[in-house]
Amino acid sequence: MRKFANDILWGLVVGDALGVPVEFLSREQLRQSPVTDMMGYGTHNQPAGTWSDDSSLAFCLADSLSNGYNLDDIAYKMVAWINTNLWTPYGKVFDIGIRTSHSLSRLSFLIDRQEIITPIPKHEARRNDNGNGSLMRILPLVLSVHKKPELMRYQIIDEVSSLTHPHPISIIGCFLYVEYAIALIDGADKYTAYQQMQKIAEQVLNNEPELEHYKRILKGNVFDLPESEISASGYVVHCLEAALWCLINSNTYAETVLKAVNLGLDTDTTACVAGGLAGLLYGHEQIPQKWINQIARKQDIDQLANQLQQYYEQRIGYKNKRPTYKVGRLCYFNG
Repeated sequence: MRKFANDILWGLVVGDALGVPVEFLSREQLRQSPVTDMMGYGTHNQPAGTWSDDSSLAFCLADSLSNGYNLDDIAYKMVAWINTNLWTPYGKVFDIGIRTSHSLSRLSFLIDRQEIITPIPKHEARRNDNGNGSLMRILPLVLSVHKKPELMRYQIIDEVSSLTHPHPISIIGCFLYVEYAIALIDGADKYTAYQQMQKIAEQVLNNEPELEHYKRILKGNVFDLPESEISASGYVVHCLEAALWCLINSNTYAETVLKAVNLGLDTDTTACVAGGLAGLLYGHEQIPQKWINQIARKQDIDQLANQLQQYYEQRIGYKNKRPTYKVGRLCYFNG
């Protein structure tokens, strides 16, 4: 079986690390001095191959999923990242988004008081809290929801996103991203995967008013837009648009992530989100080995990918069993 966990984790972390040194630089600045290779220092003064909070939180999710889907454990591991430096490249957190920081403080409070871990209530979701902080970490979840019913996939994605980002705009972005990834795992090319994502969104989210924010993706082909109309800000809608635009307008993994980085602004996250999909599309074997060799904690990432892959193979390997999975108050069969 193809090692989808390696495709995902190496795809996202290499893109992330390429973008870290130039985060916040403008597109105009990068046009004058484009990123063409792995670099060090720059914005965060970190050595080459350093990954950001994007990969750290994706690794926390992957680490948790290696033992099955458990929302409490996902929360514990994210809190351990911020409090005890779990899954940091060099034992120190050097970057974190505002919404994520506030949300992890809330989770830390619940854990300290030994209270029930719950996603942020929907009535507390604010429209201006739709950064890309849950999108950047959500991709490993595809190996937990693959082959599950569409509605169940959406509900699980809702739970995991809402640990930090509970607004429907963020949840929809994560859902579209994961659905595109599922299509790639199932063997679709990048154009067919896009069409399948649009179709699933129409089926599952047709009554969701916030879907309007994704009309450039869902009502047309965002990849046909000129670069001048693609924003690389930290807004979740912009991030997903940019990632899909880079992926579909490129022909290799390297071209995809370098295109994403050179859009400027939120360079690490755009390249992380695009890189995860590019890893699935082209396979981790197509990621330049010299880039992989520079990534911090390479052996640990390899081990994590192997653990996640083993979980995935065991999960989809059921033949005559139909174990149940609980999501919120609902219970589904693993069909």
